[in-house]
Amino acid sequence: MTKPSLPELLHAAVAAVGGTERPGQVTMAEAVAEAIDDGSHLLVQAGTGTGKSLGYLVPALAHGERVVVATATLALQRQLVERDLPRTVDALHPLLRRRPGFAMLKGRSNYLCLHRLHEGMPQDEEDGLFDQFEAAAPTSKLGQDLLRLRDWSDGTETGDRDDLTPGVSDRAWAQVSVSSRECVGASKCAYGAECFAEMARERAKLAEVVVTNHALLAIDAIEGAPVLPQHEVLIVDEAHELVSRVTGVATGELTPGQVNRAVRRAAKLVNEKAADQLQTAAEGFERLMELALPGRLEEIPEDLGYALMALRDAARTVISAIGATRDKSVQDEDAVRKQALASVEAVHDVAERVVNGSEWDVVWYERHDRFGASLRVAPMSVSGLLREKLFADRSVVLTSATLKLGGDFNGVGASLGLGAEGTEGEDLPQWKGVDVGSPFDYPKQGILYIAKHLSRPARDGERSDMLDELTELIQAAGGRTLGLFSSMRAAQLAAEELRSRIPEFPILLQGEETLGELIKNFAADPKTCLFGTLSLWQGVDVPGPSCQLVVMDKIPFPRPDDPLMSARQKAVEDAGGNGFMAVAATHAALLMAQGAGRLVRATGDRGVVAVLDQRLATARYGGYLKASLPEFWSTTDRNQVRKSLAAIDAAARESEAERAGAE
Repeated sequence: MTKPSLPELLHAAVAAVGGTERPGQVTMAEAVAEAIDDGSHLLVQAGTGTGKSLGYLVPALAHGERVVVATATLALQRQLVERDLPRTVDALHPLLRRRPGFAMLKGRSNYLCLHRLHEGMPQDEEDGLFDQFEAAAPTSKLGQDLLRLRDWSDGTETGDRDDLTPGVSDRAWAQVSVSSRECVGASKCAYGAECFAEMARERAKLAEVVVTNHALLAIDAIEGAPVLPQHEVLIVDEAHELVSRVTGVATGELTPGQVNRAVRRAAKLVNEKAADQLQTAAEGFERLMELALPGRLEEIPEDLGYALMALRDAARTVISAIGATRDKSVQDEDAVRKQALASVEAVHDVAERVVNGSEWDVVWYERHDRFGASLRVAPMSVSGLLREKLFADRSVVLTSATLKLGGDFNGVGASLGLGAEGTEGEDLPQWKGVDVGSPFDYPKQGILYIAKHLSRPARDGERSDMLDELTELIQAAGGRTLGLFSSMRAAQLAAEELRSRIPEFPILLQGEETLGELIKNFAADPKTCLFGTLSLWQGVDVPGPSCQLVVMDKIPFPRPDDPLMSARQKAVEDAGGNGFMAVAATHAALLMAQGAGRLVRATGDRGVVAVLDQRLATARYGGYLKASLPEFWSTTDRNQVRKSLAAIDAAARESEAERAGAE
């Protein structure tokens, strides 16, 4: 039997999932197959509606080597494992004459821990463990969640939190799960043979395709201890998120509350001298954190440095003491000891990292009304880490709808540790970028409106003219508006003002309900508007007439006082580069491209992306930002835009009336 061609395989897979084969999808599949065959690296920009998951799954399955697929969102992981992979494997089985296995793998804390469920969890204030089911009132929300978890544990095959519907609170889940540091280990655990996390790892070892998330991929790269099975191909979907997810995993945090928890957990497992040393160091750290002023610490103040050294040394003493003592009077000593060790080691590691003061780290102090004071440390850049760990010994494919910023892939490539496309060099991985386009006709389906007449936005200033413009646009559109704001404060002010100005158009505000409920309610009622900030720029998929106007209040540059972004910008400038373009403009371009992508989600969608910031039309960097957006027809004519919105609204209402009549 002759080997099936890639077009045959793709055609079978597309038919199986009920999709439509598109030229961009074919181009993508061919490019991915070539990269896998050559062992090379590829960046693929594939617009919404291309069908990119099949564009990489089909050539990966055809090649027959183990592949890891890492995504940023749970929604895409579920789509791959529950929909795309089962149907694709079934469709390709007769042609490949084999049935590739697949599995999902997440971090340990995503799985129910049977030890903690049945034996209880270590309690800070007492020796031993306590029964969380007895401690929580059965009529409380926590008690009800815990009882549901106990019932669910008897029937679940995966123990995966995301398979529990409806979900439970973070507080409830924390009482039946453990981190990798807290786990006593399958060999020591009475429930090791039944462990859901261990079973997930075993399934992943046997699977040809392993679906995971960016965070676990980052842990696998950063911590040196492999958590993913060996693989020959890595595919990173939603790759525009990768740098921020890796940065998050590589960021350390130290808070007084965290340190005090470590003190309580260790106190009765060590001798009195070691416990007192850690307690004294914790009190000194807490006093200084109450006095500190928010912002970046380019040099660690002397008194804070001494406090951190005391904390580091005391934590090290406690870690040694915990390892040297055994106390059989402590119920389930291994679990109690492991949790205490995890807490103290986390304090030690961050304190030592800050004290050591690497030039590649950024340290800053934050104070939140709700969460209190924290000391944070993050890498100046993760590009070197990614270059060294991500692109070695395997073919890597990175794909997203937004990888090409300002007209090329070099900005995103640089953030991943890659040189300019086509650059030769010993330490620079070879790669190429491919833009396979979009099935949508952007110039006919969408308008980019730049409100050039508005005053230049000032930081956190009142913008009455912007609110006037927003009001008129919503009225012209008949609601149907997704408002993307550069800060939560701006979103709240706009919602409050417009609710009184145009009460006929309900305005939903991020934070007032869960994100899922907000999007569901927004999609259900075309007159409704949805206002919010960062997660809405990337997390809304509402095709059809409920979203025909996407408004950005201003270009989403990072705040000038953002410690990490400003440090990265300064580092580029110190090296002779353009820090503003490399950091701030790239950040804004990526968010704007994602935000503009909320408008056209299907071939029948029509509408307007309105940017209420004159700088997109007047500033020198405006061209770079515009080149990062879909190729909408562009205008600054406010009257023309209002007429277009009114016409789109009228057509949508007519279509809705026809559907209602037919029903």
